[in-house]
Order: sequence, then structure tokens, then C-alpha cells
Amino acid sequence: MANDVVIKVEGVSKKFCRSLKRSLVYGLEDVARDVVGIRRGSNGLRRDEFWALNDISFEVRRGECLGIIGLNGAGKSTLLKMLNGLILPDKGAIKIRGRVGGLLEIGAGFHPTLSGRENIYLSGAVLGLSKGEIDKKFDDIVDFAELWDFIDAPVKNYSSGMYVRLGFAVAVHTEPDILSIDEALAVGDVLFQAKCYSKLREFKEQGITIIFVTHSLDLITTHCSHALLLDKGLLIVEGAPKTAVDEYNRLIVLRRGLDAETGLDGNNSSTQPPPSKEIEWRGLFRVNPNEDRYGTKKAEILEAGIFTLEHKPVQILQRNQKYLIKVKVRHHEDMPAAIVAYTIKDPKGTILCGTNTLFQNIDMGRMGKDDVIVVTFRQPIRLNPGDYLLCIGSASYEEGEYVVYDRRYDYMPFQVVSNEPRVGLFDVESVIEWIQGN
Repeated sequence: MANDVVIKVEGVSKKFCRSLKRSLVYGLEDVARDVVGIRRGSNGLRRDEFWALNDISFEVRRGECLGIIGLNGAGKSTLLKMLNGLILPDKGAIKIRGRVGGLLEIGAGFHPTLSGRENIYLSGAVLGLSKGEIDKKFDDIVDFAELWDFIDAPVKNYSSGMYVRLGFAVAVHTEPDILSIDEALAVGDVLFQAKCYSKLREFKEQGITIIFVTHSLDLITTHCSHALLLDKGLLIVEGAPKTAVDEYNRLIVLRRGLDAETGLDGNNSSTQPPPSKEIEWRGLFRVNPNEDRYGTKKAEILEAGIFTLEHKPVQILQRNQKYLIKVKVRHHEDMPAAIVAYTIKDPKGTILCGTNTLFQNIDMGRMGKDDVIVVTFRQPIRLNPGDYLLCIGSASYEEGEYVVYDRRYDYMPFQVVSNEPRVGLFDVESVIEWIQGN
């Protein structure tokens, strides 16, 4: 089995400096010490230095698909750059058997003033291919990238999607033994993404090792054979994708001061006030600081959240369980009660489902100035496992025109989990019957 190991990382650490000025000074000091044969020990940190990675060890075998996940700043991209040989560790060793083809980020390795054609040859040469080898693969690369109309244009004029298409096409057609990808595929359109994932499945069947750095938990659980979870430069979990994903979810919630098991097992003894009472939810949920919000604010959404039937806040939902989606609205005038709505979107912006008080024929009468209402949608969750966004809104019809009072797109992320296999977006709850005979 030892011969199957294609990547061996042993006690690897990497430090960086937060100050550019000090980083330059430290670099000159280290070069000077190297010249005179005195190398400073790498164990300590100087002022403004920090460990981007600290004592990381793991192995990857031939044909495995490794997923690397973690919050921002965990060290994921730093690790991938070291595996690609772009930066060296300060401590430890990395041993790699085979050619690494990497797509680290959009346009990584491309020269902006060169054409797509010239960059194909440049990237191929960097990966160790001769001109003759690149000549044989050139048409396949451009066909895959679908860039014949732009192949002789400077890549600085390419869109982000064109960058990704060319970069991925080069990476997968240079016969890598190990393919590493850092969050790049999310930029391409849906058809190109489908083509990429088909190619990756083909690579897995051929025994090519694949390394993903991603924030897509569905990608980890669907495509990877095992996973790493990094946090603040430390390796927290190495193991099955589900184990790493579960710990990642707990880490997200605990970082916001919540218990990741809230609402999942029903054994938590804490209770929330009933929905009729004035309560503050803002500290209970991880909300999106970059939500898309607009409207007249005539009926203002104060906050919203997802709760269990016992009124416990939750952002990790079990499929096919019922939850309460609550929206709190303040009316700033004496007026008919606003229409209150929610929708659920995927990360790509596709609206998957939703409803509102008008559709459900709920008449809440008139509201006085500063009256606050809490609208609760009792909702079974049929969505299949994945990451989603809760969107909320208040509106009404004034003199026949639809007026948005407060629309908050991408207000709050949440995740649906399940141990039962399904395909697609929803559990269609099929009832299957069969008979034997003609």
C-alpha cells in the first residue's frame, strides 16, 4: 500500500507576516543568514508573524479524491499552493509522486498580455510538456474550453468564465497524475460545470488523484473519498467526508456562539419564548452581512429566523422535519397589514420555493403605527441536503400597484442534512408499487 501513496505531508508549517514592511525586512534578514550559512530557526514567530499552517500531516493515495474545507483564513489555499510547489514550507516536508496539474484560482499562471493560444503553450511548458505534446492536445484544449473565437485574443480581455474554461481545459488535458482545484468551478456556467464534473468522474475512473479546496459541502460529500477540515492553520479533522462536513457545520455555529446540535436531536433542555412574545433573534442566527435589501420601509422587517417546533433557533435542518420560519414586521403607519413572504434560494440564486400570507389567504386586518407582528410559517422541509439561503419580504398592493416595503434577499444561510440518499432538489416522496406478470 505504501507504493499507492502519491502525496505525503509530514509536519508541515508555514508562517506569514501581517506587515508588508516587516515581511520585507525579515526576508532580507533570512537571505543574509543563508549567505553566511547561519539559518534562523523556524520554530519561533517574530513580531506580526502568524502560523498560516501549523504541523499538518496527512497522506493521499492514488485515485483518491480529497476535499479540503474550512472557514475563511483556515489555510486551505496556502496548503494547496504548497502542494503545487508555488511556496515552500517553513517546517516539515512534502513528498509528491507524479505530475501535478493545478487550477488554483481564476487565471492563475496566465500572462495577461499573451493570447489564449500563447498561454496554452506557456502553461503546458510549465507543466513539463514539450511543444510537440502541446501541439497534439491543442485542439482538444480549445474544444473543451469552447474558445475558438477568442483563442488569439489577450486573456486580459477574457471574462472570468472564459478564464476558468481555459484554465480548467489546460489542467485536465496535460495528463496530470494529481489534479488540484481551488474554488474555480463555481464561476463557469451550468453547462460548463456539468462538463467539468463529467471530466472529473472520468479522471476518478482512471485512477487520477483529485484535490478540491471548496466551500461547497455538497461537492465534498458527493465527489470526495475523504476530507480534511482546517481551522486557523490547524488540521481539525482527517477522515470521512461526512465527518469533516458535520464538524465544519458545528464549527460555523459555535463560532457564532450557538450549539450545532440545536434542534436536531430534541434533547436540548433550553426553550425559547412562544412566538407571541416580543423576542430578540438577532443574536441567535448567523445572518448575511451582505444581503440585498431594498424597499420603502413602510412595513419594516426587523428580523427573521428558523426555529424547531419547540421554538429553538436552528440553521442546520433535517430533511422531512417541520420547522417554523418566523418573520417580525413593524408597521410605521396606520395601514392594512403587509403581505409577508419568504422564499428559499440555492447559492446560485435560483428560487426553489416560497409562499406568502396573500397566497395562503391570511387576512391580518389593519395595523396601527408602530404595531409589530410576528408571522410564522409552519413548514415541512422537503429540500434535499445542501446549502440554501432564506429570503424574506413585506409588500402590499396600493391603488392596484405592487409596492415593496422591505425585501431582504439572501438574508440568512442554512443547511439541510439527511442520511437517506436522494437525487435532485426535493424529496418527491414517491410511493412505489409493482406487480409481476405480463
